[in-house]
Amino acid sequence: MSGARLNIHIDRLVLRGIDPSDQQAFANGLKTELARVLSDPQARAALARTRRTPVMRLGKLTMQPGLGGARDLGRGVAKAIGRGMKS
Repeated sequence: MSGARLNIHIDRLVLRGIDPSDQQAFANGLKTELARVLSDPQARAALARTRRTPVMRLGKLTMQPGLGGARDLGRGVAKAIGRGMKS
């Protein structure tokens, strides 16, 4: 898949339990880290192998208060998705 373009479109992101003022920071952290995670050759190879959407158990993730905590949680979710794709 070298040089191939990958487009991901998330129709709806439901963020229960995250303060509305922190939701954009979460989404930005998720987006930034997903871009980095999905640039990994192993993750891209995993996408090429399957077209189904797997259920992933991401494990326990905690959120610190504020915008930085929300952004870090978004990054943590993206990293966990990347690990799940490689396994």
